[in-house]
Amino acid sequence: MEGQDEVSAREQHFHSQVRESTICFLLFAVLYIVSYFIITRYKRKSDEQEDEDAIVNRISLFLSTFTLAVSAGAVLLLPFSIISNEILLSFPQNYYIQWLNGSLIHGLWNLASLFSNLCLFVLMPFAFFFLESEGFAGLKRGIRARILETLVMLILLALLILGIVWVALALIDNDAASMESLYDLWDFYLPYLYSCISLMGCLLLLLCTPVGLSRMFTVMGQLLVKPTILEDLDEQIYIITLEEEAIQRRLNGLSSSVEHNITELEQELDNVKTLKTKLERRKKASAWERNLVYPAVMVLLLIETSISVLLVACNILCLLVDETAMPKGTRGPGIGNASLSAFGFVGAALEIILIFYLMVSSVVGFYSLRFFGNFIPKKDDTTMTKIIGNCVSILVLSSALPVMSRTLGLHKLHLSDTSRDPETTKPSANGHQKAL
Repeated sequence: MEGQDEVSAREQHFHSQVRESTICFLLFAVLYIVSYFIITRYKRKSDEQEDEDAIVNRISLFLSTFTLAVSAGAVLLLPFSIISNEILLSFPQNYYIQWLNGSLIHGLWNLASLFSNLCLFVLMPFAFFFLESEGFAGLKRGIRARILETLVMLILLALLILGIVWVALALIDNDAASMESLYDLWDFYLPYLYSCISLMGCLLLLLCTPVGLSRMFTVMGQLLVKPTILEDLDEQIYIITLEEEAIQRRLNGLSSSVEHNITELEQELDNVKTLKTKLERRKKASAWERNLVYPAVMVLLLIETSISVLLVACNILCLLVDETAMPKGTRGPGIGNASLSAFGFVGAALEIILIFYLMVSSVVGFYSLRFFGNFIPKKDDTTMTKIIGNCVSILVLSSALPVMSRTLGLHKLHLSDTSRDPETTKPSANGHQKAL
């Protein structure tokens, strides 16, 4: 009987691992396909010739798509964990959702962390150096020569970073243990390297999110059709049409030798055409779109911003006056044990909406900063170098989103590497439960 029970437990564990691997693969495949369509929408079409550079661009495109899919997975895992927790609470004995357990959620978080490290420290540096490489002088040109140069550059970069870290540690604590600390790199420093990146991402989020919250109203005002109050769109379109015709006549009358004036007039003509397109779109919009959608979206943005600021202020106040409100590493409910909000499913849905709103606001704020303004992708006119920079930036922001959400009190879910089934409950490798 003991042997049969052991075989049955091993079979159950095997089937559970196969099921989790299949689910992870399907979820990542969907994210990869969506990411591929997003990147190809912005990628410059002139890079698609069939030559050596085209092959390099295609490889960099696949690596960038992989990175963007990992970023999307890191953002979606937080809402997915909250939804899973509420579903397990609502239907604890349902046969069709038994696959949705703590082991699956914990495995997804481990894969997200692993792939984030892989993209940040291996794939994206490789894609950038591979894109800029030409092969060493004296070697035969080709893909192999460019791969060799890329690998050499990566090795030299890794040695440079390790040398800087070793020297810095030796200067801070000048003893034999510090000089030998490089040998503990794999066991001690590398596990905390991603935490440092998350810290940088948190600082970037704290800088970008307030800017994004203020810019969201302007961005939505540009995307939506504003109400036409005391405006005559026909008259404005007539005036802008006359201005367009006047600029066109000036362009036709100028000589081709006056390149400076022609460039200025062409830029002015493009601006006039853009303004005319916006006016025509406002004229063609229905009364519902003009008078209902725009005010509703603005009120919704105002409510979400107010709730976000209020929740953050309450959490900061609790952290200041109540010691028990501090995040505890190994305490708290696991998956399917307790609701994350006093309002149940409604409160969890509100947390998910706020998390997405903060992420979108941080991205808008990131592109609104003057230093990162040149990173804004343009449809069908974005180079692969700029795409790589955008993917890395979004990955850093997404990796810091769970940390910032937990710090600000928007997420209190704790994960352990255990499932909800009693037979498969096992302690983690370090003897305690891991917290998200």
